[in-house]
Amino acid sequence: MRSEPTDAERALWKLLRAKRFSGYKFKRQVPIDRYIVDFICFNHRLIIEADGSQHAENAYDEARDSYLSQQNFRMLRFWNNDILTNTEGVSEAIWTALQDETSTPSPQPLSRKGRGALEGAHNG
Repeated sequence: MRSEPTDAERALWKLLRAKRFSGYKFKRQVPIDRYIVDFICFNHRLIIEADGSQHAENAYDEARDSYLSQQNFRMLRFWNNDILTNTEGVSEAIWTALQDETSTPSPQPLSRKGRGALEGAHNG
């Protein structure tokens, strides 16, 4: 586990911790089998990842996301830059994912441009 979170992880944790996000309980840096996820809401089986450019088209991340999807977790990935500059859009994407528990995960690599489907979020 990393002891020093990135600026984006710190900002995202500030939003999610202590049930600040509409009362939803999130945990940080949680091991799930052989993987560690950045943030997770167990009640809704939602994993949120803050990603830097090292995650673009990363085979390890694809395998990890596939495994976690098989365990019935849903994934949201946000680029670090979007977390830091588009907090409202990131919050809306998280809120939507929490409300839509029926959505099925669809593992996809991050785009080369470093942007997600909502200029900040993409299902992973």
